[in-house]
Amino acid sequence: MKKAKRKVILLLKIFGTLVLLGLVLVLAFRNTILNKVIHQVDYQMERDYQCNVTIQKAEFHGLTNVEFQHIALVPKQADTLIHINELKTSVNIWKLLVGDIQLGKLEVNKGFIQLVKTKNGSNYDAFLHSKKEKDENAEINYAKLLNRISSRLMDLVPTDMQVKGFAFKINDNGNKVIFDFNELTLANKKLTTIIQVTSDKFSQQWSINGFADPRDRKADLTFSNTKNDTIRIPYIDKRFNLKTGFKSIHFNLENLAMDSGELHIDGYSSIQDLVVNNPKIASKDVIIKNARFDYRWIVGERFIALDSTSTVELNKIKCQPYVSYTNDKDKVYQLKLKIPKMKAQDFISSLPTGLFRHFEGMEAKGNFSYALNFGYNNHKPNNIIFESTLKPKGIKITKYGEADLNKINGPFTYRAIDKGVLQRPIFIGSGSGNYTPLSMMSPYLKKCVLTSEDPSYMSHRGFINAAFKESIAQNIKTKKFKRGASTISMQLVKNVFLTREKTLSRKLEEILLVYIMENNHISSKDRMLEVYFNVIEWGPNIYGIAEASQFYFQKKPWDLNVNQCLFLATIIPNPKGFMGKFNAENRLKPAAKQTQNFLTNLMFKRGILTANDTIGNFPLFISGPAKYFLKQKPPAIRNDNAPVEEFEF
Repeated sequence: MKKAKRKVILLLKIFGTLVLLGLVLVLAFRNTILNKVIHQVDYQMERDYQCNVTIQKAEFHGLTNVEFQHIALVPKQADTLIHINELKTSVNIWKLLVGDIQLGKLEVNKGFIQLVKTKNGSNYDAFLHSKKEKDENAEINYAKLLNRISSRLMDLVPTDMQVKGFAFKINDNGNKVIFDFNELTLANKKLTTIIQVTSDKFSQQWSINGFADPRDRKADLTFSNTKNDTIRIPYIDKRFNLKTGFKSIHFNLENLAMDSGELHIDGYSSIQDLVVNNPKIASKDVIIKNARFDYRWIVGERFIALDSTSTVELNKIKCQPYVSYTNDKDKVYQLKLKIPKMKAQDFISSLPTGLFRHFEGMEAKGNFSYALNFGYNNHKPNNIIFESTLKPKGIKITKYGEADLNKINGPFTYRAIDKGVLQRPIFIGSGSGNYTPLSMMSPYLKKCVLTSEDPSYMSHRGFINAAFKESIAQNIKTKKFKRGASTISMQLVKNVFLTREKTLSRKLEEILLVYIMENNHISSKDRMLEVYFNVIEWGPNIYGIAEASQFYFQKKPWDLNVNQCLFLATIIPNPKGFMGKFNAENRLKPAAKQTQNFLTNLMFKRGILTANDTIGNFPLFISGPAKYFLKQKPPAIRNDNAPVEEFEF
C-alpha cells in the first residue's frame, strides 16, 4: 500500500512538473508562438479568401492578456474590410488549451468594418462562397449544430468590454450608412451602447441598454432612440424601397440550453409604434402600436419548431402559433394558428392602421374564435392540408367604415380606377339606360360565366378551400406567389369597394369584406351577380354587360346566344387583350375554340345545357366596334378582373 501510494505521489509530481514546465515554456515563447499563429492566419486568408492580414504589433502581457495594434484585413484589389487601431483582450487559458477561444476582457480603440459594393464587385465577395464541398447526403444534427454555433458566438462575447470610436460602414453602390459606436460598454453584466447613425437622408443617435450575460446565455435589452423619438432604419429604404421605423424594441433571452438532446430557446420580444411603408404592402404607412412575441423554440436532431405555448400579440389580438419544419425522409412543413374567443370589436380596433383603411371606423357586436391548420409534404405536394375554421357568435356590423357593404343593395355610382386614374362614372340602378337586371340577361351568360369562373358560386360563402389548396400547391411548385383561388364574390368586392392596387393590404381587406358580406347575408347571391355583370370591365373602357353586348355583337344582353356568352366568359380574366384570341382572318384561334368546346362539353355533362340550346349557333363573329381592335396587338399586362396576380419570391 505504501509503495503504491509513493508511486501515485511520484506520478503526480512528474505530471505537475511537466505542466509547470509547459507553462514556463509557453510563457517564455508565447510571443513567438503568437507571431507564428498570425503568419499562419495570414497565409490561410490569402490562400482561401485572397486577403492580406497585417498586424504591426502583437504581444502578450502576462499569461492571458494580449495587445494588438494596427490590425488590417485587406482583400486584393478591393477596399479595406477591417481596420483596428488598438485591440486589447484576455483569453481563457484552459479553453485555449482544448482549442476553443473564450474572451474575458476586450478593449477596442478606433477602427472600422466596412462593406463596399460597386458595379465591379464587393470587398466581401470571397467570404460569401464556402471553400469546402458540401456533402448533400451528410446527416446534420440541427440541435448540436446550433448549440455549437451559439456556444462559440457567446464565448467570443467578452464579459468585460469597452469599445470607443469604432464604426460599421456600408457603401452599396452609393447607398451609404455609417454606424458609429461612440460608446459600447459591458461591465458587471450591464450593457450600455450609444450609436450615431448617419445616412444620406438622416442622422440619429440610437441606444442599446440592459442586462447581458454571455456565459449564462441570458439577455434583457432595450433598443431605442436617445431622444425618445422614432428610430428610422437606414439602407433598406433605398435598397428595397421599404421605409420602416419604431419607437423601441425590447428583447429578452431567458433560456438557451440543451435538454435531452434538444436545444431550447425561450424568451420574448416586443415592439412599439412600428411603421412600415412599401408599395407592395399598402399605399399608406402601416402602423402597429404594440406587438409582442413570446417564443419557445425547440430544435431537435432533424426538426425545428415553434412550440404551441408561444404567443403573438397584436394590440388586443392574441394568437397561439405552431410552426415546424422536419427534414427526414420527407421535408414536412406545418403551420397551426389559434385565436381564442375574442370580441369582434377588439379585433377590428386592433387591425394595423393603414393596412385595413376601409375598416377604420367600423363597429361590430359579438365574438369569434379562429383556427388554421396547414401542412405540406414535399413528396406529396397535392396532399396539402388546409383547414380554416372561423366560429362566429352573434356577430353583427353596427357601423361601417369606408366600405359600406349595404350600398350594393341600392343604386350607386361606380367608378373604376385603372392604373391609378379614376374612370368615368357608371350609375348602377334602374335609372341608367345601360343597367341590365339579371332577369333581362341571356340565361346563357350566367351559366357560362359561372362554369368558367366560379362553378360553386351559388353554394359557397365567398371562398373555396379546394381552390386554395390547388393554388398553394401550384405556388410552391412554380416558386411564384399567385394570389389565386379568387371567387366571383371576391372579384365583386375588389371592383365595387376596393381598388385595383396589387398590395397585401387590398387582398387582406378583400378576404375580410367577402367574409362579412357572405356570412352576414348582406345581399342575395343573385343581386351580387347582377351587380357583378354590370360593373366588371369587358374590354377597353367597356363596363357592364350592356356595353359589352353592343361593343362585340351589336346586340342587347338578352339576345346573346351560347357561343357569344362563352366568348364573354373567357375574356373576363383579360378583357383588354381579347384580340389575342383571334387570328389574321378574325376567326377564333384553335386554342380559344378548344377552351369554348371544353366549357360547352362540361356544361352538357353537368346538365346545364341541352342540345336544343346550341341549335342555330353560328361560328363566332365580331360585328360591333370591337372588330376595329382585332388588328391591334393585345397588351402584355393582364387586366385586374383576373383572379391571379403573380409575384416572384
